[in-house]
Amino acid sequence: MGRTVFRPLDGILLLDKPAGLSSNQALQRVRHLYRAEKGGHTGALDPLATGLLPLCFGEATKIAGLLLGGRKAYEAEVRLGQVTDTDDADGQVLRERPVPALDHATVQAALQPFLGRILQRPPIYSALKQGGEPLYAKARRGETIEVAEREVDVEAIDLLALDGDRLRLAVTCGSGTYIRSLARDLGEALGCGAHITALRRTWVEPFNPPVMHTFEALETTAAAGGEGALESRLLPVEAGLAHWPAAVVGPDEARRLGQGQAVSGLKSLPQGPGEPPVGGTSVPKPFTVNLLDENGRSLGLGEWREDGQLWPKRLFRWASAS
Repeated sequence: MGRTVFRPLDGILLLDKPAGLSSNQALQRVRHLYRAEKGGHTGALDPLATGLLPLCFGEATKIAGLLLGGRKAYEAEVRLGQVTDTDDADGQVLRERPVPALDHATVQAALQPFLGRILQRPPIYSALKQGGEPLYAKARRGETIEVAEREVDVEAIDLLALDGDRLRLAVTCGSGTYIRSLARDLGEALGCGAHITALRRTWVEPFNPPVMHTFEALETTAAAGGEGALESRLLPVEAGLAHWPAAVVGPDEARRLGQGQAVSGLKSLPQGPGEPPVGGTSVPKPFTVNLLDENGRSLGLGEWREDGQLWPKRLFRWASAS
């Protein structure tokens, strides 16, 4: 097989990642299938995990950071009675303890302290960096690692099933929450330890519910219809900003923003559905907005400031032609 010749390509693909691959391995496989020059993912899934991995190509990589900060939902299968060094089934068992008799009410009650804004200690086998190096690299060398607790948001956590030493959870949470840590800490709360045996990400804001595509489906599409059929599976860049406050600008404002200038006196003030992703009871100032032209096409990201001026922040390639 010859060397892949890459091409400019813009859009978002909602990949249904299989188990056994890192998020970067999954990205590179799809990127080569599409021959996309530039690509990135919006929040890593562990190799053990499956489910939604939004992949951004071309200009969509400019909003990958915003998608990374969005809410996410998971379904997790947990084994009680065993603690592993990775907090999941890919790790080595460190210790085993008997599992007490549990019922649905007991487990659900034990879950309550993990709701809301909580302090959580990330797994030592994680991509978080310490001293410029991922923690997993230090852990693999056998170094002693102290990981500080950090605040995370858990919006909902529910027990879906309980069967002996196995249980299944549904979790909705904010960015930076480790489901492996939730399972580990729940096991300690129940007095027996625990680790994740399976994890599936079911949605990422704003893709709820998502239409996901497997590798196999994409390869079948490519074989049957070529690159044109593959491209039909991509979402436009605007889809990643659907939940963000929007500011509609006219042709003159669009031209000035494309030239790096601020604009003021907009006819339509920035607004969006519900609360902005940053939370709070009102939109703070300054704040990031989705810049839309009068046809509804996104020009990129702007910053609305306290003085009422709108400044360009991160514009898409086509904004300069507006």
